[in-house]
Amino acid sequence: MDRSDPLISVENVSFSFNGLEVIQNVSFAILPGDFVALIGPNGSGKTSLIRMILGILKPSTGRIVLLGEELSQFTQWQRIGYVPQKATHMDPYFPASVREVVAMGLLSKKRFPRLFTRQDEAAIDRALDQVDMKALKNRRIGELSGGQQQRVFIARAIVNGPDVLFLDEPTAGVDADTQARFYEMLADLNRKEGLTIVLITHDFGIITKHVNKVACLNQRLFFHGTHDEFCSSSVVQELLHGEHHLICHRH
Repeated sequence: MDRSDPLISVENVSFSFNGLEVIQNVSFAILPGDFVALIGPNGSGKTSLIRMILGILKPSTGRIVLLGEELSQFTQWQRIGYVPQKATHMDPYFPASVREVVAMGLLSKKRFPRLFTRQDEAAIDRALDQVDMKALKNRRIGELSGGQQQRVFIARAIVNGPDVLFLDEPTAGVDADTQARFYEMLADLNRKEGLTIVLITHDFGIITKHVNKVACLNQRLFFHGTHDEFCSSSVVQELLHGEHHLICHRH
């Protein structure tokens, strides 16, 4: 796929639930190398939009194209990474090691018997190394801090070497220092590994420092463009009710 071709195209997509329109006529494209922050108030349809792209929900109208294929025909899900909300809210006694959790990300490509090869073990080690968790690969997942668990679930999502990674509010409930380190790790994956990232977030600080695109959703897509364009948008100033100065200063 040419780098000028969209990885994902959302075309005139709407979605209704229980008779209520959640998303209205949304269109945008995600390009290779993008780091997109998807923002908007609670109930604005952000998670529903991502779940439609992932094939979990079906649009009421419109069209979605993934990696050049119609969503209804798409089967290469190992090329799409996803970390859902509350992925780290685990039973502390869950009997799985860090390595085993990451290995789960490889199962979708395997047929019975699901045996792991030397190449699989190398992929697991590489993914853990990318998120700086290789030293803890034999620890039980429930023994880790919330921030460490986040990194493990990122490793599980990228172990197949996906083209794009979706994250839904990944830093909810963790302290500011942990958030900052987590976003730095995502920025490294984007810049150094070329991973395209789409991040649902309420943390406007991420916009100031790392992302190159912003999409603002409140049922309709009010904005989609670069950070600089975002900062000069009068629509965004109205939506953020005076918080604009907090998110438009580059560090």
